[in-house]
Amino acid sequence: MVDHRDKSGPRRGRKPRMADVARLAGVSHQTVSRVLNDSPAVRPETRERVLRVVEELGYRRNVAARALVTSSSRTFGVVTFGSELYGPSSTLMGVENAAREAGYYVSLANMRVVDEQSVRSAINHFVDQGVDGLVVVTTSIKGDETFESLGLDIPIVVVGAGRAPRADEISVAVDQEYGARLAVRHLLEQGHTDIVHVSGPEDSFDARARVNGFRSEMEAAGLTPRPIITGDWTEDRGYEVGKEICAGNENLPTAIFASNDPMALGIIYALTEAGHEVPRDVSVVGFDDVPGAKFYRPPLTTLRQNFEALGRRCIEALLGALENSHEPHAAPIKPQLVVRGSTAAPRPE
Repeated sequence: MVDHRDKSGPRRGRKPRMADVARLAGVSHQTVSRVLNDSPAVRPETRERVLRVVEELGYRRNVAARALVTSSSRTFGVVTFGSELYGPSSTLMGVENAAREAGYYVSLANMRVVDEQSVRSAINHFVDQGVDGLVVVTTSIKGDETFESLGLDIPIVVVGAGRAPRADEISVAVDQEYGARLAVRHLLEQGHTDIVHVSGPEDSFDARARVNGFRSEMEAAGLTPRPIITGDWTEDRGYEVGKEICAGNENLPTAIFASNDPMALGIIYALTEAGHEVPRDVSVVGFDDVPGAKFYRPPLTTLRQNFEALGRRCIEALLGALENSHEPHAAPIKPQLVVRGSTAAPRPE
């Protein structure tokens, strides 16, 4: 039997929630949802344990949420801005996988033109579909400002680092600033002090967060960095920046931190073309760990983001919101430094 006096159970005077069932059964929020929705993707012993806790707690599903679910097509809407980029597209895949595991479908709207009319049209389409909740994958500050003016009465999860979440939304993010600090710290530990940062676009939340991380870590080391060079996420821009850096041969930095892997690839190509060897002459760090990054020449040191975990957190947050048991602003997911052959100690002068 479950001891209702236990601190891990529901507080006195409060009806038990799905989160209480998950905690006491030792499973995830998604697993409880799958059991209650009679999903076949649950092991019999797990299903039995969850149902036992449900009975012992006297848990009853939120009637309004259940009505919402049963009157819809069990679909979550996803709005993305710039899904051709690796980060947003990978986040979408993570959301789709997690939704499928929970017994939901995903309906996608990719906003190539970010204006109020386009966004409202996509939202109205989702509302007409009767979606249970909405995930917004926002990288553009302009896109976020456009979306902010919309009033919705369904749960909303917004994926975007370095932005101030509103009171009516659930915020989920990867800690981009922390990732940038890891990149710079790695270079500092190698002995580099002259480090150039090539950022993403100025209107990108992720890019701004990575710039903040770069500056913070350099400042913590007592270093004044060179001016930030603005990029646009593409290999072409990385190549242009690399050529510009090589044009001043007498003032070549010992390390470059690019805000994503494609720009890092373009930079490495330009450095190699100019006769410089990576990492002997210049170390290079990217961000994202795109497929194939370990096969760059040299293999790229980069920051890996766990998009599967990000997708799961989005779906767990929506399911929690339907049961009024979600955490509005969970701690961001930490990226992981992946050290490969593109970084080394600076060459002695």
